Amino acid sequence: MGIGGTAKKLQKVAEMGEELYKRINDLREQVNEMRETVTATHDRVEVLESEVAEQRAILEALARTEGIDLDAVVAEAHITEAERSNGEGDGSAGGDASADAEDSVTGTTANGPGDSTSRD
Repeated sequence: MGIGGTAKKLQKVAEMGEELYKRINDLREQVNEMRETVTATHDRVEVLESEVAEQRAILEALARTEGIDLDAVVAEAHITEAERSNGEGDGSAGGDASADAEDSVTGTTANGPGDSTSRD
């Protein structure tokens, strides 16, 4: 092999090295940007969690003041959400489960206390 063939191979290896170096720098920049995004998102989540905790404390205090059974309200919300989730997947044509549910605060149904369709 002559010197010309070796020079071409060395040039090709040098070009590949430069391309890899560029790619590594691009990846390094992307990782740094991702790290900054994750840190900013983490900070926002901490603030939101703090605000939600404050709001929950306020709602619990209001519920106690008004004599509302917060556990019953939360349980009813979870049941209603589960029924909605189950109804979406099977394409059932049943009525809205929350429309017939008794309001745990007022003791009435969504149809009203005097409606003949309300349950007792």
